[in-house]
Amino acid sequence: MTATATTLRNAAPVSVEVHGVHKWYGAHRVLDGVDLTVRPGEVTVILGPSGSGKSTLLRVINHLEKPEIGHVSVGGEPIGVRRGSGGRLKELSERALLAQRSRIGFVFQNFHLFPHLTALDNVAAAPAATGRLSRAAARELAGELLTRVGLADRTGHYPRQLSGGQQQRVAIARALALRPGVILFDEPTSALDPELVGEVLGVVKDLATSGTTLVVVTHEIGFAREVADRIVFLDEGRIVEQGPPGQVLDRPRHERTRAFLAKVL
Repeated sequence: MTATATTLRNAAPVSVEVHGVHKWYGAHRVLDGVDLTVRPGEVTVILGPSGSGKSTLLRVINHLEKPEIGHVSVGGEPIGVRRGSGGRLKELSERALLAQRSRIGFVFQNFHLFPHLTALDNVAAAPAATGRLSRAAARELAGELLTRVGLADRTGHYPRQLSGGQQQRVAIARALALRPGVILFDEPTSALDPELVGEVLGVVKDLATSGTTLVVVTHEIGFAREVADRIVFLDEGRIVEQGPPGQVLDRPRHERTRAFLAKVL
Protein backbone atom coordinates (compact mmCIF):
# COMPACT_ATOMS: atom_id res chain seq x y z
CA MET A 1 0.00 0.00 0.00
CA THR A 2 1.37 3.43 -0.93
CA ALA A 3 1.77 6.28 1.53
CA THR A 4 -0.97 8.13 -0.29
CA ALA A 5 -3.36 5.20 -0.05
CA THR A 6 -2.73 5.09 3.69
CA THR A 7 -3.44 8.83 3.87
CA LEU A 8 -6.78 8.28 2.11
CA ARG A 9 -8.07 6.40 5.11
CA ASN A 10 -10.23 8.47 7.43
CA ALA A 11 -8.58 9.61 10.64
CA ALA A 12 -9.91 8.06 13.84
CA PRO A 13 -13.23 9.77 14.63
CA VAL A 14 -13.19 12.16 17.57
CA SER A 15 -15.69 13.62 20.01
CA VAL A 16 -16.99 17.18 20.01
CA GLU A 17 -17.95 18.82 23.30
CA VAL A 18 -19.59 22.24 23.56
CA HIS A 19 -19.55 23.58 27.10
CA GLY A 20 -21.91 26.39 28.12
CA VAL A 21 -21.36 28.45 24.98
CA HIS A 22 -22.81 31.95 24.68
CA LYS A 23 -22.32 34.11 21.60
CA TRP A 24 -23.79 37.51 20.88
CA TYR A 25 -23.46 40.34 18.39
CA GLY A 26 -24.16 43.64 20.10
CA ALA A 27 -27.41 43.19 21.99
CA HIS A 28 -28.42 40.12 19.97
CA ARG A 29 -27.71 36.82 21.71
CA VAL A 30 -27.18 34.17 19.02
CA LEU A 31 -26.18 31.26 21.26
CA ASP A 32 -27.55 31.09 24.78
CA GLY A 33 -25.78 28.54 26.94
CA VAL A 34 -25.38 25.66 24.48
CA ASP A 35 -24.17 22.33 25.85
CA LEU A 36 -23.69 19.55 23.31
CA THR A 37 -21.71 16.33 23.16
CA VAL A 38 -21.11 14.45 19.91
CA ARG A 39 -19.58 11.03 20.41
CA PRO A 40 -16.80 9.68 18.15
CA GLY A 41 -18.26 8.34 14.92
CA GLU A 42 -21.69 9.82 15.58
CA VAL A 43 -23.70 11.70 12.96
CA THR A 44 -25.45 14.63 14.59
CA VAL A 45 -27.89 16.68 12.50
CA ILE A 46 -28.85 20.15 13.70
CA LEU A 47 -32.27 21.46 12.71
CA GLY A 48 -33.96 24.74 13.46
CA PRO A 49 -35.55 27.82 11.95
CA SER A 50 -33.56 30.52 10.20
CA GLY A 51 -31.71 32.66 12.71
CA SER A 52 -31.73 30.02 15.44
CA GLY A 53 -27.91 29.95 15.69
CA LYS A 54 -27.17 26.76 13.75
CA SER A 55 -24.41 28.13 11.51
CA THR A 56 -22.92 30.17 14.35
CA LEU A 57 -22.66 27.03 16.45
CA LEU A 58 -20.64 25.30 13.73
CA ARG A 59 -18.37 28.34 13.40
CA VAL A 60 -17.82 28.37 17.15
CA ILE A 61 -16.83 24.70 17.10
CA ASN A 62 -13.81 25.42 14.90
CA HIS A 63 -13.28 28.90 16.38
CA LEU A 64 -14.15 30.87 13.27
CA GLU A 65 -16.33 32.64 15.83
CA LYS A 66 -15.05 33.15 19.37
CA PRO A 67 -17.59 32.47 22.12
CA GLU A 68 -18.10 35.17 24.74
CA ILE A 69 -18.62 32.51 27.41
CA GLY A 70 -17.85 28.79 27.36
CA HIS A 71 -15.52 26.71 25.26
CA VAL A 72 -15.35 23.81 22.81
CA SER A 73 -13.22 20.66 22.87
CA VAL A 74 -12.59 18.37 19.93
CA GLY A 75 -11.00 15.02 20.69
CA GLY A 76 -10.51 16.23 24.27
CA GLU A 77 -8.47 19.27 23.17
CA PRO A 78 -9.82 22.79 23.83
CA ILE A 79 -10.23 24.68 20.56
CA GLY A 80 -8.77 28.16 20.25
CA VAL A 81 -7.45 28.17 23.78
CA ARG A 82 -4.98 26.37 26.00
CA ARG A 83 -4.93 25.74 29.71
CA GLY A 84 -2.40 27.92 31.49
CA SER A 85 -1.29 27.97 35.10
CA GLY A 86 -4.12 27.40 37.52
CA GLY A 87 -6.22 25.84 34.76
CA ARG A 88 -7.11 29.18 33.18
CA LEU A 89 -7.81 29.24 29.46
CA LYS A 90 -5.62 31.45 27.26
CA GLU A 91 -6.02 32.30 23.58
CA LEU A 92 -3.90 30.31 21.13
CA SER A 93 -1.64 31.97 18.62
CA GLU A 94 -3.04 32.19 15.09
CA ARG A 95 -0.52 29.59 13.93
CA ALA A 96 -1.57 27.12 16.62
CA LEU A 97 -5.24 27.80 15.89
CA LEU A 98 -4.73 27.09 12.19
CA ALA A 99 -3.09 23.77 13.11
CA GLN A 100 -6.16 22.87 15.17
CA ARG A 101 -8.55 23.85 12.40
CA SER A 102 -6.71 21.60 9.97
CA ARG A 103 -8.02 18.66 12.01
CA ILE A 104 -11.63 19.87 11.76
CA GLY A 105 -13.10 19.67 8.27
CA PHE A 106 -15.59 22.37 7.30
CA VAL A 107 -17.88 22.32 4.26
CA PHE A 108 -19.52 25.71 3.67
CA GLN A 109 -22.82 26.59 2.02
CA ASN A 110 -21.17 28.39 -0.87
CA PHE A 111 -18.23 26.06 -1.62
CA HIS A 112 -15.39 28.62 -1.06
CA LEU A 113 -13.20 27.08 -3.75
CA PHE A 114 -10.21 28.93 -5.18
CA PRO A 115 -11.45 30.10 -8.61
CA HIS A 116 -7.94 30.14 -10.15
CA LEU A 117 -7.19 26.51 -9.22
CA THR A 118 -8.44 23.32 -10.84
CA ALA A 119 -10.50 20.84 -8.84
CA LEU A 120 -7.36 18.75 -8.33
CA ASP A 121 -5.32 21.68 -7.06
CA ASN A 122 -8.14 22.93 -4.82
CA VAL A 123 -8.06 19.58 -3.03
CA ALA A 124 -4.27 19.25 -3.01
CA ALA A 125 -3.60 22.77 -1.74
CA ALA A 126 -3.99 22.24 2.01
CA PRO A 127 -1.99 19.01 2.51
CA ALA A 128 0.81 20.48 0.38
CA ALA A 129 0.77 23.90 2.09
CA THR A 130 0.84 22.40 5.58
CA GLY A 131 3.76 20.17 4.69
CA ARG A 132 1.87 16.98 5.47
CA LEU A 133 2.53 15.70 1.96
CA SER A 134 4.84 16.57 -0.90
CA ARG A 135 3.16 18.36 -3.79
CA ALA A 136 3.24 15.18 -5.87
CA ALA A 137 1.75 13.08 -3.08
CA ALA A 138 -0.90 15.74 -2.38
CA ARG A 139 -1.96 15.71 -6.02
CA GLU A 140 -2.10 11.92 -6.00
CA LEU A 141 -4.28 12.01 -2.90
CA ALA A 142 -6.48 14.69 -4.45
CA GLY A 143 -7.08 12.49 -7.47
CA GLU A 144 -8.11 9.58 -5.24
CA LEU A 145 -10.47 11.78 -3.22
CA LEU A 146 -12.08 13.27 -6.31
CA THR A 147 -12.64 9.74 -7.56
CA ARG A 148 -14.22 8.89 -4.21
CA VAL A 149 -16.75 11.72 -4.64
CA GLY A 150 -17.48 10.78 -8.24
CA LEU A 151 -15.41 13.43 -10.03
CA ALA A 152 -12.57 11.44 -11.57
CA ASP A 153 -13.36 13.04 -14.93
CA ARG A 154 -13.35 16.62 -13.59
CA THR A 155 -9.91 16.89 -11.99
CA GLY A 156 -8.65 19.47 -14.51
CA HIS A 157 -11.79 21.62 -14.46
CA TYR A 158 -11.92 25.02 -12.81
CA PRO A 159 -14.81 25.89 -10.45
CA ARG A 160 -16.54 28.00 -13.12
CA GLN A 161 -16.65 24.90 -15.34
CA LEU A 162 -18.42 22.81 -12.70
CA SER A 163 -22.04 22.67 -11.62
CA GLY A 164 -22.93 23.68 -8.08
CA GLY A 165 -23.23 20.06 -7.04
CA GLN A 166 -19.83 19.27 -8.50
CA GLN A 167 -18.28 22.25 -6.76
CA GLN A 168 -19.70 21.11 -3.43
CA ARG A 169 -18.31 17.63 -3.97
CA VAL A 170 -14.88 19.17 -4.63
CA ALA A 171 -15.31 21.07 -1.35
CA ILE A 172 -16.07 17.79 0.45
CA ALA A 173 -12.98 16.17 -1.08
CA ARG A 174 -10.95 19.18 0.06
CA ALA A 175 -12.28 18.77 3.61
CA LEU A 176 -11.22 15.11 3.56
CA ALA A 177 -7.70 15.86 2.31
CA LEU A 178 -6.33 16.67 5.77
CA ARG A 179 -7.90 13.54 7.29
CA PRO A 180 -9.96 15.41 9.90
CA GLY A 181 -11.35 13.64 12.94
CA VAL A 182 -14.65 15.46 12.49
CA ILE A 183 -16.32 17.22 9.56
CA LEU A 184 -18.79 20.09 9.96
CA PHE A 185 -21.34 20.71 7.20
CA ASP A 186 -23.12 24.06 7.09
CA GLU A 187 -26.25 23.51 4.98
CA PRO A 188 -24.24 21.88 2.19
CA THR A 189 -27.19 21.81 -0.24
CA SER A 190 -28.78 25.21 0.42
CA ALA A 191 -27.01 26.92 -2.51
CA LEU A 192 -27.88 24.15 -4.99
CA ASP A 193 -30.63 23.79 -7.53
CA PRO A 194 -33.06 21.05 -6.42
CA GLU A 195 -31.89 18.57 -9.07
CA LEU A 196 -28.32 18.77 -7.75
CA VAL A 197 -29.10 18.16 -4.08
CA GLY A 198 -29.12 14.37 -4.33
CA GLU A 199 -25.58 14.04 -5.65
CA VAL A 200 -24.16 15.96 -2.68
CA LEU A 201 -26.30 14.19 -0.10
CA GLY A 202 -25.17 10.86 -1.56
CA VAL A 203 -21.54 11.73 -0.77
CA VAL A 204 -22.45 12.81 2.77
CA LYS A 205 -24.38 9.57 3.26
CA ASP A 206 -21.28 7.63 2.22
CA LEU A 207 -19.25 9.48 4.84
CA ALA A 208 -21.95 8.83 7.43
CA THR A 209 -21.57 5.08 6.93
CA SER A 210 -17.76 5.26 7.06
CA GLY A 211 -17.57 6.03 10.78
CA THR A 212 -16.50 9.65 10.43
CA THR A 213 -17.80 12.03 13.10
CA LEU A 214 -20.17 14.42 11.33
CA VAL A 215 -22.08 17.47 12.51
CA VAL A 216 -24.53 18.56 9.81
CA VAL A 217 -26.70 21.66 9.71
CA THR A 218 -29.40 21.02 7.11
CA HIS A 219 -33.00 21.68 6.18
CA GLU A 220 -33.30 18.29 4.43
CA ILE A 221 -35.57 16.41 6.83
CA GLY A 222 -35.59 13.16 4.84
CA PHE A 223 -31.81 13.12 4.79
CA ALA A 224 -31.73 13.80 8.54
CA ARG A 225 -34.07 10.90 9.19
CA GLU A 226 -31.95 8.55 7.09
CA VAL A 227 -28.42 9.31 8.30
CA ALA A 228 -28.59 10.90 11.75
CA ASP A 229 -27.76 9.03 14.91
CA ARG A 230 -29.11 12.03 16.78
CA ILE A 231 -31.07 15.13 15.87
CA VAL A 232 -30.65 18.39 17.76
CA PHE A 233 -33.34 21.06 17.46
CA LEU A 234 -32.05 24.57 18.04
CA ASP A 235 -34.28 27.61 18.55
CA GLU A 236 -33.32 31.14 19.61
CA GLY A 237 -29.82 29.97 20.43
CA ARG A 238 -30.89 27.17 22.75
CA ILE A 239 -31.11 23.41 22.34
CA VAL A 240 -34.82 22.79 22.78
CA GLU A 241 -34.83 19.07 22.10
CA GLN A 242 -32.51 16.28 21.03
CA GLY A 243 -32.72 12.55 20.52
CA PRO A 244 -32.93 9.78 17.89
CA PRO A 245 -34.62 10.73 14.60
CA GLY A 246 -37.68 8.62 15.34
CA GLN A 247 -38.30 10.50 18.55
CA VAL A 248 -37.56 14.07 17.47
CA LEU A 249 -39.21 13.86 14.04
CA ASP A 250 -42.16 11.60 14.81
CA ARG A 251 -42.82 12.17 18.53
CA PRO A 252 -41.37 15.60 19.39
CA ARG A 253 -41.82 16.52 23.02
CA HIS A 254 -41.52 20.28 22.76
CA GLU A 255 -44.22 22.50 21.27
CA ARG A 256 -41.62 24.60 19.42
CA THR A 257 -40.27 21.47 17.70
CA ARG A 258 -43.77 20.38 16.73
CA ALA A 259 -44.56 23.80 15.27
CA PHE A 260 -41.35 23.82 13.22
CA LEU A 261 -41.87 20.32 11.84
CA ALA A 262 -45.50 21.09 10.96
CA LYS A 263 -44.20 23.77 8.60
CA VAL A 264 -41.44 21.76 6.93
CA LEU A 265 -42.82 18.21 6.71
